[in-house]
Amino acid sequence: MDLSKLPFLKNQVLFGRDPTPRFLAFELEGEDRVRVFWKEDGRVVSALLPFTPFLLLKDDTLLKGFKGDAQIQPLKGSGFYRFLVLFPSWPQVLSARNYLQKVSGKSPSAPDAPYLFLNDAVHQYLLLSGQTSFLELSFPDLIRLQLDIEVYCGEGFEFPKAERERDRIIAIALSDSTGWERVISGKELSEPEMLKALVQVIQKRDPDVIEGHNLFRFDLEYIEARAKRHRVELKLGRDGSLLKSHPSRLQIAERTISYQKYEIFGRHIVDTWLLAQYYDVSARDLEGYGLKDVARHFDLASEDRTYIPPHKISWTFDHDPETLFRYALDDVRETRAISELLSQSYFIQAQIFPYPYQNVILKGNATKIDALLLREYLEERHAVPAPSEGKDVLGGYTDIRHQGVVQNVLHCDVTSLYPSIMLTYGYFSKKDELEVFPSLLKDLKAFRVQAKELMKKTANEEERSYLNALQATFKILINSFYGYLGTGGMHFNDFEEANRVTAKGRELILGIVDRLGQRGCRIIEIDTDGLYFTPPPEVRRSEDEEQLMEEVSRILPEGIRLELDGRFRAMFSYKMKNYALLGDDGKLIIKGSGLKSRGLELFQRVWMEEMMKLLLQGKLQDVKRLTEAYKKRFERHELSVQEFMKTETLQDSLEAYQQKVKAKKRNPAAPYELALKSDRRYQPGDQISYYVTGSGKNVKVHESCKLASEWDPEHPDENVEYYQAKLLDLYEKFKPFIEGEEESNRQENLLPLG
Repeated sequence: MDLSKLPFLKNQVLFGRDPTPRFLAFELEGEDRVRVFWKEDGRVVSALLPFTPFLLLKDDTLLKGFKGDAQIQPLKGSGFYRFLVLFPSWPQVLSARNYLQKVSGKSPSAPDAPYLFLNDAVHQYLLLSGQTSFLELSFPDLIRLQLDIEVYCGEGFEFPKAERERDRIIAIALSDSTGWERVISGKELSEPEMLKALVQVIQKRDPDVIEGHNLFRFDLEYIEARAKRHRVELKLGRDGSLLKSHPSRLQIAERTISYQKYEIFGRHIVDTWLLAQYYDVSARDLEGYGLKDVARHFDLASEDRTYIPPHKISWTFDHDPETLFRYALDDVRETRAISELLSQSYFIQAQIFPYPYQNVILKGNATKIDALLLREYLEERHAVPAPSEGKDVLGGYTDIRHQGVVQNVLHCDVTSLYPSIMLTYGYFSKKDELEVFPSLLKDLKAFRVQAKELMKKTANEEERSYLNALQATFKILINSFYGYLGTGGMHFNDFEEANRVTAKGRELILGIVDRLGQRGCRIIEIDTDGLYFTPPPEVRRSEDEEQLMEEVSRILPEGIRLELDGRFRAMFSYKMKNYALLGDDGKLIIKGSGLKSRGLELFQRVWMEEMMKLLLQGKLQDVKRLTEAYKKRFERHELSVQEFMKTETLQDSLEAYQQKVKAKKRNPAAPYELALKSDRRYQPGDQISYYVTGSGKNVKVHESCKLASEWDPEHPDENVEYYQAKLLDLYEKFKPFIEGEEESNRQENLLPLG
């Protein structure tokens, strides 16, 4: 199968107007040129192409008095930005931006600015040229190099610090997607020699992508600092230019991450630490974001993988360096495997969106869709609307009708509810005069079906992997279109239409609930586009269940599909969006932050898993025995620190935290107090693992805490009473379900709400 010939890859609105294949990277060079890299007969070649920077204006008189060269083109339509202004060079457009800011009194980021300036030159180039990356390339065509460093921590310190003279890089592990591997040894070379060897390797191997786990916030920062100390030039660019960086911030769900964004001319940098967090936004099933946690979660760690505790790295280098080098190589192997799993969708997105591969990963879905629409409006020379001010959008219908354990549970949902509503009822942005939005959404739904069908037909693993990444990318985009409507700051958002979509969704779901109720089903929980319920007694076989779905589906309009999505032996409904399911295969599925929150210590999460499985199996008395066993394990100090330590993410800088505590705007907190005592330079987004010491359950945690790395299994000092009390508090939360008053009520224990 020639994947490059797939018909939907020729869709110009989605994949760009310029079909030139095999582009790898785009870089601004000089004032009016972009250096474009591409693959040709297995080699990487490049050329300089002309670049015409631009900005958009509400009124062409705004540039009256501007002394530079500007070509003003009126745009069709009634959008807010009605003039496209082209400039001969990047410095000229920057001068125009400064001029407009002065005469309008509005910064480029102001929502009501009468001009639109995009400060990324390559993004501007891709918007006007219609070019994208990687067309007709497959993911394995990229040369991806993985990088990991091990560093020495001087005696008396807990964490390594690049600014300390004695601390240094002791191993640089490297591998790439061809299978090549190497460790640059700190036993054989001095640190300056190691850094020079790293530069030589990267120039010789000439990777398209450099990957690492926590590259931005540790490895590259450390490498840069040590290179500066030794005056080693990190000429990593394809043109021999230096590694560059600037401070940046990134929002992933509720977390704001501060980091140093690094850039290498002609190459991309992919941080698998960030990929893991993007994955977990929807999955919510990672125990942690460290390399070993992620590798174990995805079953990517080899059986003979070498593990070394962080505090033993320096000792191992001094006494057993070969083990350290094996450990470092295992790190880059796991990084490569994680990237292969998590980055292929972004590879596809780089074929679609007018952003370089590295930036596609760092942009939010709404921002990327906005760029897709903007590219088409610029191509058509059509006026662009201004973003609407943020307004509240009512969500979907959610309700919980019963709590407790229920046997024989079915789950059904409406396939792509909001996108289907948008297409069926025509709920789209009224600002989209070219109607790009509905056209794209319709095509994406069709393309995903085609990609999934092609997956079934091919036996080639590489083709299956690509098609799976393709359909997954289409799914992400399809499900992001509704969210885009209700996102502030987007040019084609429309809050009224977003509210119409959710209102129709609530109406349809309530209709399904009523019909199931009429058929004798008992509704347990409803959440936006799906619901859990028990079927009536006469529905016993899978054929009966499918017939029930068909019957209920008749109340839905054409284009809206109801599907049976799961069958479960039992369900424990705790509270809204928090439940546990027991499959026919005995597998336990837990959903909801209240039941699997990372804010809980591991022993609490494990206890809850064991408790819920017993609850779902009707073994209520065993829950009490389980709890007593945990209490005794604490008394005998049988749990490792990993089981009772708590890991928290710093949201504020240490300075901001201290100011808030001083102003009594927040209480003291253990992770911040430990960070302040540490020699390490902590930043927002960093995680700290700690445990509670002392005696008595009512200790002040911020005064009785230690870093998890300080725990000594030979002399355990965890606060037994404190942790036992936490276990009993957790038991109390589930006590009504564990200790039902009547035997007949123990299996159903249904508590109607409201």
